[in-house]
Amino acid sequence: MSPPLRIARSIVALAWPVLVAQLAVIASGVLDTVMSGRYGAVDLAAVGLGASVYVSVFVGLLGVVNSLSPIAAQLYGGRHYDKIGEETRQTFWIAAALALPGVLLLAFPDPLLALLDAPPEVVAKTGDYLRGTAWALPPMLLFRVFFALTTAVSRPRIVMLINLVYFAVKLPLNSIFIYGALGAPELGGPGCAVATAIASWLICGIAWTVCASHPFYAPFRVFARWSWPQWPAILTHLKLGVPMGLTFLVQVTSLTFMALFLARLGAATSAGQQIGSNVTAIMYMFGLALGNATAVLTAQAVGSGERREARQTGLIGISIILVIAACAALVIHFAAPGIASLYTLDAAVRSVATPLLAYVALFQLFDTAQTVIVSALRGYRISFIPMIVYTLALWGLGLGGGYLLGLHHVAAADALGLATPMGAAGFWLSAVLSLIVTGAILFAYFLRVSRVRGAAPG
Repeated sequence: MSPPLRIARSIVALAWPVLVAQLAVIASGVLDTVMSGRYGAVDLAAVGLGASVYVSVFVGLLGVVNSLSPIAAQLYGGRHYDKIGEETRQTFWIAAALALPGVLLLAFPDPLLALLDAPPEVVAKTGDYLRGTAWALPPMLLFRVFFALTTAVSRPRIVMLINLVYFAVKLPLNSIFIYGALGAPELGGPGCAVATAIASWLICGIAWTVCASHPFYAPFRVFARWSWPQWPAILTHLKLGVPMGLTFLVQVTSLTFMALFLARLGAATSAGQQIGSNVTAIMYMFGLALGNATAVLTAQAVGSGERREARQTGLIGISIILVIAACAALVIHFAAPGIASLYTLDAAVRSVATPLLAYVALFQLFDTAQTVIVSALRGYRISFIPMIVYTLALWGLGLGGGYLLGLHHVAAADALGLATPMGAAGFWLSAVLSLIVTGAILFAYFLRVSRVRGAAPG
């Protein structure tokens, strides 16, 4: 088998279990939305608002914990198995330290709730929901330490199976705490948060029981001894992980702020925007899964000193996602009316969503591509430059340009044949342009890094 074909097969073999695992998480969110919506409109609104806050907090902290993945993958490639256990123990301390402010923010959400322009009953239930998710944050961060370790050593199917367990237990737990079954209190929408907390502790316990008992993990000696925080190691993680966390946060908030700006244009525009965002989120899972596989295999090649293979792995991972995303772009573009109809029967909403999906088709093409490019750079333990590029491009050109094109008259744009303000289309057009710029800069940077730095960790 030729090296490129072998690398491609390895990437796909690592990516598909992660994709299933991530889709299970999305399905759990859909489950919360459907079940709380059937309970009541107030509960649906509260779960939607509360989930947005929780995800923003979790994703920002998650990026820091994910620093273990490229570090452990490089050590695994270099066969320094005993050092993997120590790096994992140091990541425990990081996760515990991050959980404390996260829990406090969610458990005492009044300052955040004061910013919401929502009815009092929605605000009250959103607060109850956030207080419930405060109990879910610590186990989810600890589980993501296991996730980072396990994917770094090329065992993603274990994570997939555990995430499927999470989805399987969410349905009965939601029923119990939303509707008050089996003697439990009837909590409505906030019951989803209680179910999330219980399911999170369950999979955290399963994950680390597997790590402690499965023979595969024995060489890493994760539980061989106690380790106090070692500041040089922790600083190395933070140097890599903090930019990763901020990068994730920029990605999430760019779409969140877009939705907030567009809310002023009416319910139909907001609903159409939500359809576009949902399609984007589904396609992003493909980029995330292939990016994770590309990062792991690139880091393993770097750790083993295989300079040529590290570069090839990044390029092949990028090529695979471009093929997948290009096919998806064609499907989304030509099937836009049908896709909009799957989400809603409201003609006004469909009239907004259908033309937006043409922009979504391009958006997901460049979004998934740059996700894999950034992941390949993380295989070299590089995250600071991507963070800077993301912040300037996605917040500056993307959100800033969208705010101008979408909500204001711009003479230069009008001269180019763009009738401003463009509404939601202006935001999506600017977002696409920002991703093209981001992808071009980061791809050029990857080519330079993979050629010049080679196997040197950065």
